[in-house]
Amino acid sequence: MKRFALWELGFRPFYLAASAYAAISIALWGLQYSGVLGATYLAGPAWHAHEMLFGFTAAVIAGFLFTAVVNWTGRPTPHGPWLAAIVALWIAGRVLVLTPFAVAAAAANVAFPLAIAWGIARPLAASGNRRNYFFVALLVMLSLAALCMHLGMMGVIEVEPRASLHVGLDVALFIVAVVSGRVIPMFTNNGVPGAGARRDLMVDRIALGSLLALLAADLIGIGWIVGGLAFAAALANAWRLWLWRPWRTLRTPLVWVLHAAYAWIVVHLVLRGIAAAGFIPETLATHALTVGVIGGMTIGMMTRTALGHTGRRLVAGRVETCCYVLIHLAAVVRVFGGWLLPQHYIATVLVAAACWSMGYALYCVRYAPYLWRPRFTA
Repeated sequence: MKRFALWELGFRPFYLAASAYAAISIALWGLQYSGVLGATYLAGPAWHAHEMLFGFTAAVIAGFLFTAVVNWTGRPTPHGPWLAAIVALWIAGRVLVLTPFAVAAAAANVAFPLAIAWGIARPLAASGNRRNYFFVALLVMLSLAALCMHLGMMGVIEVEPRASLHVGLDVALFIVAVVSGRVIPMFTNNGVPGAGARRDLMVDRIALGSLLALLAADLIGIGWIVGGLAFAAALANAWRLWLWRPWRTLRTPLVWVLHAAYAWIVVHLVLRGIAAAGFIPETLATHALTVGVIGGMTIGMMTRTALGHTGRRLVAGRVETCCYVLIHLAAVVRVFGGWLLPQHYIATVLVAAACWSMGYALYCVRYAPYLWRPRFTA
Protein backbone atom coordinates (compact mmCIF):
# COMPACT_ATOMS: atom_id res chain seq x y z
CA MET A 1 0.00 0.00 0.00
CA LYS A 2 1.36 3.42 -0.94
CA ARG A 3 2.23 5.71 1.94
CA PHE A 4 0.44 9.00 2.57
CA ALA A 5 2.85 11.69 1.31
CA LEU A 6 0.79 14.86 1.82
CA TRP A 7 3.04 16.32 4.52
CA GLU A 8 6.38 15.70 2.80
CA LEU A 9 6.70 19.04 1.00
CA GLY A 10 4.81 22.33 1.08
CA PHE A 11 3.27 22.26 -2.39
CA ARG A 12 1.32 19.09 -1.59
CA PRO A 13 -1.12 20.26 1.11
CA PHE A 14 -1.23 23.90 0.07
CA TYR A 15 -1.96 23.30 -3.61
CA LEU A 16 -4.69 20.86 -2.62
CA ALA A 17 -6.15 23.24 -0.01
CA ALA A 18 -5.92 26.30 -2.26
CA SER A 19 -7.61 24.61 -5.22
CA ALA A 20 -10.39 23.15 -3.07
CA TYR A 21 -10.95 26.50 -1.38
CA ALA A 22 -10.94 28.35 -4.70
CA ALA A 23 -13.65 26.00 -5.94
CA ILE A 24 -15.95 26.33 -2.91
CA SER A 25 -15.28 29.91 -1.78
CA ILE A 26 -17.71 31.43 -4.28
CA ALA A 27 -20.50 29.28 -2.83
CA LEU A 28 -19.43 30.27 0.69
CA TRP A 29 -19.52 33.92 -0.34
CA GLY A 30 -23.08 33.53 -1.55
CA LEU A 31 -24.15 31.82 1.67
CA GLN A 32 -22.68 34.37 4.04
CA TYR A 33 -23.61 37.33 1.81
CA SER A 34 -27.25 36.18 1.79
CA GLY A 35 -27.24 35.83 5.58
CA VAL A 36 -27.59 32.04 5.69
CA LEU A 37 -24.45 31.75 7.85
CA GLY A 38 -25.72 34.31 10.35
CA ALA A 39 -23.52 36.95 11.97
CA THR A 40 -19.98 36.83 10.60
CA TYR A 41 -16.96 39.00 11.31
CA LEU A 42 -16.27 39.71 7.64
CA ALA A 43 -19.13 39.86 5.17
CA GLY A 44 -19.85 40.58 1.52
CA PRO A 45 -17.16 42.21 -0.60
CA ALA A 46 -14.82 42.61 2.41
CA TRP A 47 -14.86 38.85 3.02
CA HIS A 48 -14.44 38.07 -0.67
CA ALA A 49 -11.47 40.44 -1.09
CA HIS A 50 -9.83 39.28 2.14
CA GLU A 51 -10.13 35.60 1.25
CA MET A 52 -8.87 36.05 -2.31
CA LEU A 53 -5.68 37.64 -0.99
CA PHE A 54 -5.01 36.37 2.53
CA GLY A 55 -6.67 32.99 1.98
CA PHE A 56 -6.26 31.61 -1.54
CA THR A 57 -3.24 33.62 -2.73
CA ALA A 58 -1.34 33.26 0.54
CA ALA A 59 -1.82 29.47 0.45
CA VAL A 60 -0.39 29.24 -3.07
CA ILE A 61 2.56 31.45 -2.06
CA ALA A 62 3.21 29.15 0.89
CA GLY A 63 3.13 26.03 -1.27
CA PHE A 64 5.43 27.53 -3.89
CA LEU A 65 7.99 29.03 -1.52
CA PHE A 66 8.17 26.02 0.79
CA THR A 67 9.00 23.96 -2.30
CA ALA A 68 11.24 26.42 -4.16
CA VAL A 69 13.40 27.25 -1.14
CA VAL A 70 14.34 23.57 -0.82
CA ASN A 71 15.69 23.75 -4.38
CA TRP A 72 17.40 27.10 -3.79
CA THR A 73 19.14 26.10 -0.56
CA GLY A 74 19.30 22.31 -0.43
CA ARG A 75 17.83 22.53 3.06
CA PRO A 76 14.37 21.47 4.29
CA THR A 77 11.41 23.77 4.77
CA PRO A 78 8.59 22.82 7.19
CA HIS A 79 7.38 19.26 6.68
CA GLY A 80 5.64 16.60 8.72
CA PRO A 81 3.96 17.92 11.91
CA TRP A 82 5.28 21.47 11.40
CA LEU A 83 3.80 21.68 7.92
CA ALA A 84 0.52 20.22 9.19
CA ALA A 85 0.44 22.86 11.94
CA ILE A 86 0.89 25.70 9.43
CA VAL A 87 -1.88 24.27 7.26
CA ALA A 88 -4.09 24.08 10.37
CA LEU A 89 -3.34 27.77 11.03
CA TRP A 90 -4.44 28.59 7.49
CA ILE A 91 -7.66 26.59 7.91
CA ALA A 92 -8.34 28.35 11.21
CA GLY A 93 -8.10 31.69 9.43
CA ARG A 94 -10.65 30.59 6.83
CA VAL A 95 -13.11 29.40 9.46
CA LEU A 96 -12.74 32.27 11.93
CA VAL A 97 -13.58 35.04 9.45
CA LEU A 98 -17.00 33.38 9.13
CA THR A 99 -17.62 33.69 12.88
CA PRO A 100 -18.17 36.72 15.14
CA PHE A 101 -14.72 36.22 16.74
CA ALA A 102 -12.87 39.16 15.22
CA VAL A 103 -9.74 39.09 17.38
CA ALA A 104 -9.17 35.37 16.84
CA ALA A 105 -9.74 35.77 13.09
CA ALA A 106 -7.28 38.64 12.93
CA ALA A 107 -4.66 36.74 14.93
CA ALA A 108 -4.81 33.69 12.66
CA ASN A 109 -4.65 35.67 9.44
CA VAL A 110 -1.84 37.94 10.61
CA ALA A 111 0.16 34.97 11.88
CA PHE A 112 -0.05 32.90 8.69
CA PRO A 113 2.28 35.03 6.46
CA LEU A 114 4.69 35.19 9.42
CA ALA A 115 4.62 31.38 9.61
CA ILE A 116 5.56 31.22 5.92
CA ALA A 117 8.34 33.76 6.54
CA TRP A 118 9.67 31.67 9.43
CA GLY A 119 9.49 28.53 7.30
CA ILE A 120 11.71 29.97 4.56
CA ALA A 121 13.94 32.24 6.69
CA ARG A 122 15.61 29.36 8.51
CA PRO A 123 16.91 27.51 5.43
CA LEU A 124 17.78 30.78 3.66
CA ALA A 125 19.84 31.95 6.64
CA ALA A 126 21.44 28.55 7.23
CA SER A 127 22.59 28.37 3.60
CA GLY A 128 23.60 32.02 3.37
CA ASN A 129 21.17 32.56 0.50
CA ARG A 130 20.93 36.34 0.83
CA ARG A 131 19.60 36.72 -2.71
CA ASN A 132 16.17 35.57 -1.56
CA TYR A 133 15.93 37.29 1.83
CA PHE A 134 13.57 39.83 0.30
CA PHE A 135 10.82 37.17 0.19
CA VAL A 136 10.88 37.19 4.00
CA ALA A 137 10.46 40.96 4.01
CA LEU A 138 7.56 40.75 1.55
CA LEU A 139 5.79 38.17 3.71
CA VAL A 140 6.20 40.38 6.77
CA MET A 141 4.72 43.24 4.75
CA LEU A 142 1.80 41.00 3.76
CA SER A 143 1.24 40.21 7.44
CA LEU A 144 1.27 43.93 8.29
CA ALA A 145 -1.26 44.58 5.52
CA ALA A 146 -3.52 41.93 7.05
CA LEU A 147 -3.04 43.48 10.50
CA CYS A 148 -3.96 46.95 9.27
CA MET A 149 -7.03 45.65 7.47
CA HIS A 150 -8.29 43.82 10.55
CA LEU A 151 -7.58 46.71 12.92
CA GLY A 152 -9.38 49.02 10.50
CA MET A 153 -12.37 46.67 10.28
CA MET A 154 -12.55 46.53 14.09
CA GLY A 155 -12.27 50.32 14.38
CA VAL A 156 -9.03 50.18 16.37
CA ILE A 157 -7.20 52.39 13.89
CA GLU A 158 -8.43 54.74 11.18
CA VAL A 159 -7.29 52.84 8.10
CA GLU A 160 -9.48 52.20 5.10
CA PRO A 161 -9.53 48.42 4.53
CA ARG A 162 -9.26 49.03 0.77
CA ALA A 163 -5.88 50.72 1.31
CA SER A 164 -4.55 47.67 3.15
CA LEU A 165 -5.81 45.42 0.38
CA HIS A 166 -4.04 47.56 -2.22
CA VAL A 167 -0.73 47.12 -0.41
CA GLY A 168 -1.29 43.39 0.02
CA LEU A 169 -2.17 42.97 -3.66
CA ASP A 170 0.90 45.00 -4.66
CA VAL A 171 3.04 42.62 -2.60
CA ALA A 172 1.45 39.60 -4.27
CA LEU A 173 1.94 41.21 -7.69
CA PHE A 174 5.62 41.82 -7.01
CA ILE A 175 6.13 38.20 -5.90
CA VAL A 176 4.46 36.98 -9.10
CA ALA A 177 6.60 39.30 -11.23
CA VAL A 178 9.87 38.21 -9.57
CA VAL A 179 9.10 34.49 -9.84
CA SER A 180 7.86 34.90 -13.41
CA GLY A 181 11.11 36.52 -14.48
CA ARG A 182 13.06 33.58 -13.10
CA VAL A 183 10.99 30.75 -14.54
CA ILE A 184 9.02 31.84 -17.62
CA PRO A 185 12.01 32.41 -19.96
CA MET A 186 13.57 29.14 -18.78
CA PHE A 187 10.34 27.15 -19.11
CA THR A 188 9.76 28.70 -22.53
CA ASN A 189 13.15 27.73 -23.91
CA ASN A 190 12.96 24.26 -22.35
CA GLY A 191 9.41 23.57 -23.52
CA VAL A 192 9.48 25.24 -26.94
CA PRO A 193 12.64 24.48 -28.94
CA GLY A 194 13.93 27.57 -30.69
CA ALA A 195 11.63 29.93 -28.78
CA GLY A 196 14.49 32.35 -28.11
CA ALA A 197 13.04 33.79 -24.90
CA ARG A 198 15.62 36.01 -23.23
CA ARG A 199 16.12 38.07 -20.14
CA ASP A 200 17.51 41.59 -20.13
CA LEU A 201 18.81 42.71 -16.74
CA MET A 202 18.05 46.37 -17.40
CA VAL A 203 14.49 45.62 -18.50
CA ASP A 204 13.97 43.37 -15.47
CA ARG A 205 15.14 46.10 -13.13
CA ILE A 206 12.91 48.71 -14.74
CA ALA A 207 9.86 46.41 -14.74
CA LEU A 208 10.30 45.30 -11.13
CA GLY A 209 11.34 48.76 -9.99
CA SER A 210 8.16 50.25 -11.44
CA LEU A 211 6.08 47.75 -9.45
CA LEU A 212 8.00 48.62 -6.28
CA ALA A 213 7.34 52.31 -6.96
CA LEU A 214 3.63 51.56 -7.25
CA LEU A 215 3.78 49.61 -3.98
CA ALA A 216 5.53 52.53 -2.28
CA ALA A 217 2.91 54.98 -3.56
CA ASP A 218 0.11 52.83 -2.16
CA LEU A 219 1.99 52.32 1.09
CA ILE A 220 2.59 56.04 1.63
CA GLY A 221 -0.81 57.00 0.28
CA ILE A 222 0.29 59.21 -2.64
CA GLY A 223 -2.81 58.68 -4.73
CA TRP A 224 -2.17 61.42 -7.28
CA ILE A 225 0.90 59.70 -8.72
CA VAL A 226 -0.58 56.20 -9.02
CA GLY A 227 -1.98 56.66 -12.53
CA GLY A 228 1.33 57.72 -14.04
CA LEU A 229 3.23 54.98 -12.24
CA ALA A 230 0.73 52.38 -13.41
CA PHE A 231 1.07 53.37 -17.08
CA ALA A 232 4.88 53.40 -16.82
CA ALA A 233 4.83 49.99 -15.15
CA ALA A 234 2.54 48.66 -17.90
CA LEU A 235 5.01 49.71 -20.60
CA ALA A 236 7.99 48.23 -18.73
CA ASN A 237 6.28 44.90 -18.11
CA ALA A 238 4.97 44.70 -21.68
CA TRP A 239 8.56 45.17 -22.86
CA ARG A 240 9.69 42.40 -20.52
CA LEU A 241 6.99 40.03 -21.77
CA TRP A 242 7.87 40.79 -25.40
CA LEU A 243 11.42 39.57 -24.82
CA TRP A 244 10.01 36.20 -23.72
CA ARG A 245 8.44 35.58 -27.18
CA PRO A 246 4.92 34.60 -25.99
CA TRP A 247 3.57 34.12 -29.54
CA ARG A 248 5.90 31.13 -29.99
CA THR A 249 4.28 29.19 -27.16
CA LEU A 250 0.72 28.89 -28.49
CA ARG A 251 1.02 25.14 -29.17
CA THR A 252 2.36 24.40 -25.69
CA PRO A 253 -0.36 24.95 -23.06
CA LEU A 254 2.00 24.32 -20.11
CA VAL A 255 3.96 27.38 -21.26
CA TRP A 256 1.40 29.70 -22.84
CA VAL A 257 -0.68 29.71 -19.67
CA LEU A 258 2.18 31.48 -17.86
CA HIS A 259 2.63 34.04 -20.63
CA ALA A 260 -1.12 34.71 -20.66
CA ALA A 261 -1.09 35.28 -16.90
CA TYR A 262 1.82 37.71 -17.20
CA ALA A 263 -0.02 39.56 -19.98
CA TRP A 264 -2.77 40.20 -17.42
CA ILE A 265 -0.20 42.21 -15.42
CA VAL A 266 -0.03 44.65 -18.30
CA VAL A 267 -3.84 44.72 -18.54
CA HIS A 268 -4.12 45.29 -14.79
CA LEU A 269 -1.67 48.18 -14.85
CA VAL A 270 -3.33 49.86 -17.83
CA LEU A 271 -6.76 49.54 -16.22
CA ARG A 272 -5.39 50.84 -12.94
CA GLY A 273 -4.01 53.89 -14.68
CA ILE A 274 -7.36 54.52 -16.41
CA ALA A 275 -9.20 53.99 -13.11
CA ALA A 276 -6.92 56.48 -11.38
CA ALA A 277 -8.04 59.07 -13.95
CA GLY A 278 -11.65 58.32 -13.02
CA PHE A 279 -12.81 56.80 -16.31
CA ILE A 280 -13.57 53.25 -15.14
CA PRO A 281 -14.29 51.54 -11.81
CA GLU A 282 -11.20 50.41 -9.91
CA THR A 283 -12.67 46.94 -9.49
CA LEU A 284 -11.88 46.19 -13.14
CA ALA A 285 -8.16 46.59 -12.46
CA THR A 286 -8.45 44.63 -9.22
CA HIS A 287 -10.10 41.65 -10.90
CA ALA A 288 -7.56 41.72 -13.74
CA LEU A 289 -4.96 41.18 -11.02
CA THR A 290 -6.79 38.71 -8.80
CA VAL A 291 -8.46 36.56 -11.46
CA GLY A 292 -6.18 37.10 -14.46
CA VAL A 293 -2.71 37.42 -12.96
CA ILE A 294 -2.99 35.50 -9.71
CA GLY A 295 -5.58 32.97 -10.87
CA GLY A 296 -3.86 32.38 -14.21
CA MET A 297 -0.33 32.15 -12.81
CA THR A 298 -1.28 29.89 -9.92
CA ILE A 299 -3.15 27.36 -12.08
CA GLY A 300 -0.17 27.28 -14.45
CA MET A 301 2.46 26.93 -11.72
CA MET A 302 0.41 24.49 -9.64
CA THR A 303 0.08 22.10 -12.57
CA ARG A 304 3.70 22.39 -13.69
CA THR A 305 5.35 22.12 -10.26
CA ALA A 306 3.01 19.34 -9.14
CA LEU A 307 3.76 17.32 -12.27
CA GLY A 308 7.50 17.87 -11.95
CA HIS A 309 7.79 17.21 -8.21
CA THR A 310 5.63 14.08 -8.36
CA GLY A 311 7.72 12.53 -11.14
CA ARG A 312 5.28 12.92 -14.02
CA ARG A 313 5.82 14.16 -17.58
CA LEU A 314 5.76 17.92 -18.03
CA VAL A 315 2.89 17.85 -20.50
CA ALA A 316 -0.49 19.53 -20.17
CA GLY A 317 -3.26 17.13 -21.14
CA ARG A 318 -6.90 17.88 -21.81
CA VAL A 319 -7.77 18.38 -18.13
CA GLU A 320 -4.93 20.84 -17.58
CA THR A 321 -5.72 22.75 -20.76
CA CYS A 322 -9.38 22.92 -19.76
CA CYS A 323 -8.36 24.35 -16.38
CA TYR A 324 -6.25 27.02 -18.10
CA VAL A 325 -9.02 28.03 -20.50
CA LEU A 326 -11.63 28.18 -17.74
CA ILE A 327 -9.54 30.42 -15.47
CA HIS A 328 -8.57 32.83 -18.24
CA LEU A 329 -12.16 32.86 -19.50
CA ALA A 330 -13.24 33.72 -15.96
CA ALA A 331 -10.84 36.67 -16.03
CA VAL A 332 -12.07 37.97 -19.39
CA VAL A 333 -15.72 37.73 -18.39
CA ARG A 334 -15.22 39.18 -14.90
CA VAL A 335 -13.13 42.12 -16.06
CA PHE A 336 -14.80 43.05 -19.33
CA GLY A 337 -18.23 41.38 -19.25
CA GLY A 338 -20.01 43.69 -16.83
CA TRP A 339 -18.26 46.73 -18.28
CA LEU A 340 -19.30 46.04 -21.87
CA LEU A 341 -22.71 44.58 -20.98
CA PRO A 342 -23.83 46.51 -17.88
CA GLN A 343 -27.43 45.34 -18.34
CA HIS A 344 -26.20 41.77 -17.81
CA TYR A 345 -23.75 42.51 -14.98
CA ILE A 346 -25.06 39.85 -12.57
CA ALA A 347 -25.02 37.25 -15.31
CA THR A 348 -21.39 38.00 -16.16
CA VAL A 349 -20.40 37.69 -12.50
CA LEU A 350 -22.13 34.32 -12.27
CA VAL A 351 -20.51 33.05 -15.48
CA ALA A 352 -17.06 34.15 -14.30
CA ALA A 353 -17.62 32.54 -10.89
CA ALA A 354 -18.73 29.28 -12.51
CA CYS A 355 -15.66 29.18 -14.79
CA TRP A 356 -13.34 29.90 -11.86
CA SER A 357 -14.91 27.27 -9.63
CA MET A 358 -14.96 24.61 -12.36
CA GLY A 359 -11.33 25.29 -13.27
CA TYR A 360 -10.04 24.82 -9.74
CA ALA A 361 -12.42 21.96 -8.99
CA LEU A 362 -11.01 20.11 -12.00
CA TYR A 363 -7.49 20.68 -10.71
CA CYS A 364 -8.42 19.51 -7.22
CA VAL A 365 -10.04 16.29 -8.42
CA ARG A 366 -7.31 15.50 -10.95
CA TYR A 367 -4.31 16.33 -8.76
CA ALA A 368 -5.44 15.18 -5.31
CA PRO A 369 -4.11 11.64 -5.88
CA TYR A 370 -0.83 13.07 -7.19
CA LEU A 371 -0.46 15.26 -4.11
CA TRP A 372 -1.16 12.75 -1.37
CA ARG A 373 0.72 9.83 -2.94
CA PRO A 374 4.53 9.46 -3.06
CA ARG A 375 6.56 10.59 -6.06
CA PHE A 376 5.84 8.45 -9.09
CA THR A 377 8.66 6.22 -10.30
CA ALA A 378 8.47 4.39 -13.61
